[in-house]
Amino acid sequence: MGILTHFSEVFLRIYGLNADRNRVNRKQLEVNYVGLQPIQMPVDSSRLEGFYKLSVSERREMLASTAKLTPEQVEAWSSSGELSEDSADRMIENVIGTYSLPIGVATNFIIDGEHYLIPFVLEEPSVVAAASNMAKRCHVNGGFTSDNDDPVMIGQIQVVGCDDPEAAKASILGKSAELIESCNAVDPILVKFGGGCQDIQARIIETDSGPMVIVHILVDCRDAMGANAVNTMAETIAPKIEGLTGGTVILRIISNLAVHRLARVSAVFSPEELSDKGDEGQGSEVIDA
Repeated sequence: MGILTHFSEVFLRIYGLNADRNRVNRKQLEVNYVGLQPIQMPVDSSRLEGFYKLSVSERREMLASTAKLTPEQVEAWSSSGELSEDSADRMIENVIGTYSLPIGVATNFIIDGEHYLIPFVLEEPSVVAAASNMAKRCHVNGGFTSDNDDPVMIGQIQVVGCDDPEAAKASILGKSAELIESCNAVDPILVKFGGGCQDIQARIIETDSGPMVIVHILVDCRDAMGANAVNTMAETIAPKIEGLTGGTVILRIISNLAVHRLARVSAVFSPEELSDKGDEGQGSEVIDA
């Protein structure tokens, strides 16, 4: 296994996630995780007293013990972490080099009753410390509770120049099953893992340039952000939309308005935990503010 695969497996262990589940809608991961067994990190507590005081090598040793990592996996962290030029050149276009960032671990996290040590890769100081600090402050009350919607993103298609917008809308909705089928033919891997286009919606909006028919394709993107899949689906059915409406498709792109894909997290903080020194009065002032 190469460095990337080592990182992937190590992060899966630290997150406490099932490797198979994280392959959803990621074609390349089907290659990266061949032979990787579903594993869970046996973390009894995410509280690592004095972790920040340790040297870098000592932190790796503690995590290796906590996560039961192999020496080979620890080496994936301790090496420079640089991609080979060959690997980098296969990932994006016009590669001229690579760029390194530090890997840190946020401690103290309890999420939905499970303890987690969370990797951060970033260049900004204080972020890992701040995340660990706030997780510590709600640790005694059970940490964080999450509530996530299904991972549905919107692909938006703008149709202009329709002689009869109402008839155009009706034509689109009348062929919704056919349009959904065309969308899902674009990404069979996504469909295989339970995702894909779920619904077609259409509405008419009035503008200074005249009425427009706006079509939404609702796509379950599974674990992916979804831009590639959703944009390709929108591009694929755009000619069919034009044929059904007699109009002209202008925009066909994923929407940043992710109203169907919301993640909510809640936690309970006592006044003492919000105080710098465990003082209830100071903590109450923070809450009242």
